[in-house]
Amino acid sequence: MTRVQAPLTLAVVGFGAIGEALARALLGDDRVRLAQVVVSPASLDAAQAACAALALDVRVASTLDLGPGQRPDLVVECAGHAAVLAHVLPALRAGIPCAMASVGALHDAELFAQLEAAAQEGGARLQLVSGAIGAIDALAAARFGGLDEVTYVGRKPPLSWTGTPAEQAFDLARLASPQVIFRGSAREAARQFPKNANVAATVSLAGLGLDRTQVELVADPGVTRNVHAVIARGAFGRLELQMENLPLAANPKTSALTVYSLVRAVRNAAVGIAI
Repeated sequence: MTRVQAPLTLAVVGFGAIGEALARALLGDDRVRLAQVVVSPASLDAAQAACAALALDVRVASTLDLGPGQRPDLVVECAGHAAVLAHVLPALRAGIPCAMASVGALHDAELFAQLEAAAQEGGARLQLVSGAIGAIDALAAARFGGLDEVTYVGRKPPLSWTGTPAEQAFDLARLASPQVIFRGSAREAARQFPKNANVAATVSLAGLGLDRTQVELVADPGVTRNVHAVIARGAFGRLELQMENLPLAANPKTSALTVYSLVRAVRNAAVGIAI
């Protein structure tokens, strides 16, 4: 007799543009059951309305329910840095695997150590999703042979940098030529540009680390897509990757590929063979 596997029970932390797009992508997938949506108290009404519009039978609350019968099989975070501390840490301590999109939060060395300790305490695994960038598997493998240098260049339309320190230094709406708005370490990039530098943090954690990975962020009126480039050199040879990502329609600061990366993480957790 063939045994029918129960669907993966999923909790999503954050239901803004990314969380809602993730839920839409998983509709109709019998291998996954979205059971909980966790948002800030101020976002409860909007999240409940969005879930109702998608006809989702889901608990919407401001805290994770980890009690008997409610415990999820996987927690996916896509809510920003504060949510990592508030929700990912306790889930890991409770032994629940987590997938995290806000990788830039790990510029905080204390938070990194807390997450590592929580994962060990609960015997759970925290997956840092690749998000908007590719070649993370190659870069992470190359690290074991020895990396000499890794550079990440992020290039976005000027208005995508609205709400960042670039807004204070440049008239983003009137830029006529590309302007470098940041040059420095990945740790500092993630600290100054928390909503735009998750890719820089991901590249650094796969390779040379937050302090040795060089980052350049550019406001470029000549591009209409989010452009990410990674250049790495080491014992393996040389890697150069450039990606031109379409922004997520509901949030131009985020690449649509970020959502697809989360979909992949969820589906890989729900199947027996994954790539």
